[in-house]
Amino acid sequence: MMIRGGRVCFHRRMRLGLGSVVHCTDAPFGELADVVVDPVSRRVTHLVVQPHHRHDCARLVPVERASAAGDGVALDCSIADIEALEPLQESAYLRVGEFPVSDPDWAIGTQDVLALPLYQEVDGMGSVIDPDPHVTVNYDRIPKHEVEIRRSSAVMSADGHRLGHVDGFLVGSGETADIVLERGHLWGRREIVIPAAAVARVENDSVTLSVTKDEVEALAARRVHRWY
Repeated sequence: MMIRGGRVCFHRRMRLGLGSVVHCTDAPFGELADVVVDPVSRRVTHLVVQPHHRHDCARLVPVERASAAGDGVALDCSIADIEALEPLQESAYLRVGEFPVSDPDWAIGTQDVLALPLYQEVDGMGSVIDPDPHVTVNYDRIPKHEVEIRRSSAVMSADGHRLGHVDGFLVGSGETADIVLERGHLWGRREIVIPAAAVARVENDSVTLSVTKDEVEALAARRVHRWY
């Protein structure tokens, strides 16, 4: 890998597999949770790394700091370097329908509602008192004008069908990244690589293609479980 003119240039294509292992220079750190994408250029700009199943401890790392590892991603920094970065996730207690107020230099990435409004009933008669019009929201803070994609992010066809979910990205020359789509159910899963040119729109937590469901079905399944 090399950096040329501010862009990441990889000598070979590599997979950013969501859920794959992340190694620091001194020890494994955890897993690759999400990626951050420039929706205009369709380039992966940052990686969201976290200890296993601890998104509250996630950190945002520029993709330039990543390189190929046999079973995932290798970063050019120590665990202490990663932990010294600001946490990615923040929480807010908001009225229903409100959104977190973002910093001028940051945007809101993926969000999860943790609590629904609580209601109390009187004597089981259905009378509602003291409604709480608030929800607790966990959200990720990402660079302005960029979007966040996670493994549960939906992939939609041009004709409105949900095709499956994002399983990862294939990063090559530092330009646009191909998307690895996971299709099917537990006993019939297959991976399909969607060329970057077939992506119409990338938004927070979703990808919309410029091709139809039938055109995607016609693509051959590919095994891309390793960096290559």
